[in-house]
Amino acid sequence: MPPRAPPAPGPRPPPRAAAVDAVDAGGAGGPGLRPLAPRPWRWLLLLALPAACSAPPPPPRPVYTNHWAVQVLGGPAAADRVAAAHGYLNLGQIGNLENYYHFYHSKTFKRSTLSSRGPHTFLRMDPQVKWLQQQEVKRRVKRQVRGDPQALYFNDPIWSNMWYMDSYASYDVNGNDYDPSPRYDASNENKHGTRCAGEVAASANNSYCIVGIAYNAKIGGIRMLDGDVTDVVEAKSLGIRPNYIDIYSASWGPDDDGKTVDGPGRLAKQAFEYGIKKGRQGLGSIFVWASGNGGREGDHCSCDGYTNSIYTISVSSTTENGYKPWYLEECASTLATTYSSGAFYERKIVTTDLRQRCTDGHTGTSVSAPMVAGIIALALEANSQLTWRDVQHLLVKTSRPAHLKANDWKVNGAGHKVSHLYGFGLVDAEALVTEAKKWTAVPSQHMCVATTDKRPRSIPVVQMLRTTALTTACADHSDQRVGYLEHVVARISISHPRRGDLQIHLISPSGTKSQLLAKRLLDHSNEGFTNWEFMTVHCWGEKAEGEWTLEIQDMPSQVRNPEKQ
Repeated sequence: MPPRAPPAPGPRPPPRAAAVDAVDAGGAGGPGLRPLAPRPWRWLLLLALPAACSAPPPPPRPVYTNHWAVQVLGGPAAADRVAAAHGYLNLGQIGNLENYYHFYHSKTFKRSTLSSRGPHTFLRMDPQVKWLQQQEVKRRVKRQVRGDPQALYFNDPIWSNMWYMDSYASYDVNGNDYDPSPRYDASNENKHGTRCAGEVAASANNSYCIVGIAYNAKIGGIRMLDGDVTDVVEAKSLGIRPNYIDIYSASWGPDDDGKTVDGPGRLAKQAFEYGIKKGRQGLGSIFVWASGNGGREGDHCSCDGYTNSIYTISVSSTTENGYKPWYLEECASTLATTYSSGAFYERKIVTTDLRQRCTDGHTGTSVSAPMVAGIIALALEANSQLTWRDVQHLLVKTSRPAHLKANDWKVNGAGHKVSHLYGFGLVDAEALVTEAKKWTAVPSQHMCVATTDKRPRSIPVVQMLRTTALTTACADHSDQRVGYLEHVVARISISHPRRGDLQIHLISPSGTKSQLLAKRLLDHSNEGFTNWEFMTVHCWGEKAEGEWTLEIQDMPSQVRNPEKQ
């Protein structure tokens, strides 16, 4: 996945640990806790809409590796026996996912466009094997500026370990060891994690470089982008010591090319769920994510299943003067914003760099995510009992529109001002910490599912297809009744000859309109969407009951022959 810095432009006591992508290297209120407001629960809206136009062809061939994820019941000893019986090496449990193991087969091609057969068929037939998956290579990029003209070149390979002051919070998933130090080369390709880490936790009063936002925090690094990225690699990275690490800051994701639709696989999804349910002794791991740098390519971050997840805090960027950066993507899942780079006359971000250096050229949404991670660390320093959902509520309450310039600012039904560019606004560190000190944990999370008529229907070209769902917010089920909204998810399936022509909006009973998808001129795919989960935070705090409206438009950017659809 790409790191989240843009491509190069034209003209408790202190929290125990935070982890960043080092090569780039959420929740339940406890018993007896009073709610801050009446029952702040999340509603899940599932809208299944198969819009039939044409059957999508099979996707491009994947690249398979010689690594497998295998579900084996009976514990590590049973997994070892199964692996040995079929000629595999068991590399151990995948993160904290019980009964899931990482198998390696030395006699299989390291990379191939064909999935493997032979002994792997017998592995699938083994009665102790409940599920297995040959691992495919995923395209992941760092969200930094590509071709950064500020990159320094030095030929003295001094290994900088400054940002790994707490080795227990670090791991090299690519090399399978405990040293996440970046691999050095002439281009300083792996500067990304060091720069992000410096923003968070650079030491204070050491007469060197900068002061980190949470300079009392301990920080480690997870090296996971310097090799083939698979579902196993991501699951391991997202689940490193969840009862020791409080905050995971990720400045990477699927390609921000304006045509990719991708997100976490089965194992990575389970790692997210494990983190928010069991991480931080049940308070929930906090995942902070850079929203993406595909603005120049007309990308939309709702097509990124990491920033679009209810479990992540999706962070966007603004320039020092409050303008939209040229690389910024818009979507309804963005929660908040911090500063980053902009036009050539606007300043970039200063931080630590490779080879014991400093830089004033850090850029992209890669910058903004660790800033928020550092500010959240300050909030946990003030109140270590905040749940993963408390943190999101605090960001919604204390972030402010300030001087941020956007044409789509609106006030939702609960009185929150929100934008598709900036979420609820600029993160205010002082307000967040002050509020955290007196915060009362929100009650347990409830989910309510509303379904629409699942009969296939066609989307008229240029016209609007509307479908509605009427819900009582599960009022008949007191254990799941939704008092007011946090995240709203619309699960949608659409078949379409050119996915980039689609626009999707969701309108809440209070009248708040969220853009779930905008046109993407570079997305020529005919794969459509299959149970894709679009998420919006724009209805935060509103009542859930009433009529919801989903609007889908097909706005062709080129002439299509209806008879061939």
